Amino acid sequence: MLTAFRIGDPEGAFPIFDANGSKLFPGRWNTAEAPIIYASEHYSTAMLEKLAGSNGELPPNQHYIDITIPNGLSYEMLDPARLPDWDHPDPKTRAALHYARTLTLDDGRDAEVYAELKQHFTWSEVIELSAFFCLTAGGNRMAKSWGIEPHGEISSIPTGALSIHG
Repeated sequence: MLTAFRIGDPEGAFPIFDANGSKLFPGRWNTAEAPIIYASEHYSTAMLEKLAGSNGELPPNQHYIDITIPNGLSYEMLDPARLPDWDHPDPKTRAALHYARTLTLDDGRDAEVYAELKQHFTWSEVIELSAFFCLTAGGNRMAKSWGIEPHGEISSIPTGALSIHG
């Protein structure tokens, strides 16, 4: 079974099950002529996407859904390494994505990536991006290892184990 997450405003301009946002603002995987509904493998990644698309401020009345894709349903997994010519059309976003990929998949030491970053970001912004990427990746790993789920599944951490109130 595969679970995906999506965050949106059920009564707002971009409802949860509406592809109009991707039509108005084409993304990494679609054009305006081919709108799609984006979802994330993790709740935290869905939240990251929502915050990134709204300048770090969560819009009002946001709700999340988890989408269960049952076993046996056919789907295609995309391996970005098999798409060497694919990239984001915006050079600043592309530089940030290359950097995120380098930090999460490699050891983070890539002179070409840093040269690309320097064309679009100040060093203060690079440090902020670094902290954000590392915090997000670390948070995802920590939540997964602790069995923390956003939709009420039972955690492996005993009740009160993390409480500061004893």
